[in-house]
Amino acid sequence: MTTIAPEDTAREAVFDATVAADERIEPRDWMPDAYRSTLVRQIAQHAHSEIIGMQPEANWITRAPSLRRKAILMAKVQDEAGHGLYLYSAAETLGTSRDELLDKLHSGRQKYSSIFNYPTLTWADVGAIGWLVDGAAITNQVPLCRCSYGPYARAMVRVCKEESFHQRQGYELLLTLSRGTDAQHAMAQDAVNRWWWPSLMMFGPPDDESSHSAQSMAWKIKRHSNDELRQRFVDICVPQAEALGLTLPDPDLTWNDKRGHWEFGPIDWAEFREVLKGNGPCNEERISRRRQAHEEGAWVRDAAAAHAAKHGKASR
Repeated sequence: MTTIAPEDTAREAVFDATVAADERIEPRDWMPDAYRSTLVRQIAQHAHSEIIGMQPEANWITRAPSLRRKAILMAKVQDEAGHGLYLYSAAETLGTSRDELLDKLHSGRQKYSSIFNYPTLTWADVGAIGWLVDGAAITNQVPLCRCSYGPYARAMVRVCKEESFHQRQGYELLLTLSRGTDAQHAMAQDAVNRWWWPSLMMFGPPDDESSHSAQSMAWKIKRHSNDELRQRFVDICVPQAEALGLTLPDPDLTWNDKRGHWEFGPIDWAEFREVLKGNGPCNEERISRRRQAHEEGAWVRDAAAAHAAKHGKASR
């Protein structure tokens, strides 16, 4: 039988009171091991998603239709890299090194968002990702600005501001295509058709199948359940799609007056699980390219470490 030391009981009481009072847990504060490991898992997955998420759109930088579009897309991809770095730094405050997290990503022991395992087939996909994928990210991430863990919450403030720009950029791109030629409108509609359902899957499995959601909400790491966030996203997107002149690919979309929400059709969770297992259209391509980039960047990391070591000795 495991006995709990009196000092641990006292520290847990302080932790529980801090969370209950909507105050922040900081890196030097005592926290339960399970709270720490949950944060590391969530922040790592978030950071990995930002880094892997650079790939689908970066493919289109050289094929952007104008200098303006190229500049916007380059800035966005750079932002995603920055988001990953903020988040790896937040994870490091929990005692987990960046090298360890990247090793787990490259070896498949940690996941990233399933959405990034789908291909970008046309230029309109850049718009659909901005509007839908980044829109889903904002819906999910704005409440994280009130996360109970301080470094994560503070990192999310800047991330959400930049994601809002990305979402508007995607919306404006789709609006331009939708109001263009018949071929451009068709391309925009096709992109929305392909990205809608994977975007709904971004919020994670249904609440009754989610193994982490309830505890994360109790600790105020998360503020809303997967299904609540998914419903909020659908309610936002339906009128936006109408303004864009595009149709969401769900014949079951209907307004429920009683609930005050849009009802939507069943999600293919079998597809979601297959992509998570590594059987999505681009799983192998994404992780292989990430490993390659990491290996090819080794000389930069070595040079930076050598410079830091030399500079440190000189200053002493």
